[in-house]
Amino acid sequence: MSDLFETGLAQRKATLGAEYVEKNLAAADEFTRPFQEAMTEWCWGFGWGDEAIDAKTRSLMNLSMIGALGKMHEWELHLNGAINNGVTFEEIRAAIHVIAIYCGVPQGVECFRIARKVLTERGLLPVEEQP
Repeated sequence: MSDLFETGLAQRKATLGAEYVEKNLAAADEFTRPFQEAMTEWCWGFGWGDEAIDAKTRSLMNLSMIGALGKMHEWELHLNGAINNGVTFEEIRAAIHVIAIYCGVPQGVECFRIARKVLTERGLLPVEEQP
């Protein structure tokens, strides 16, 4: 394994959770394994592996970019990762406001829908905000 892969694997586990990452890597087969390995090395090792930008800021950047792309399954995954990286309730709300402003209100609504689900599941939605 390369140093970038090892760095990426550690960062990927720290953000997304070791259990999630190990499950995905274990499920990789001859068809998907090269992509899993390349993504771990490139995205998480090269993209997240330096200290120029802290993990919390990278997570907020990811939420904005993935939200702009409308890739909501990935947005939910990275929202959990952002919480793991210390992104707060207020910062999540502010990020969704920016997504809605630049990408459209329907996209903001979708992000709020998923954020409510994740925040509720994790017990992070303030009591007055719970459905």
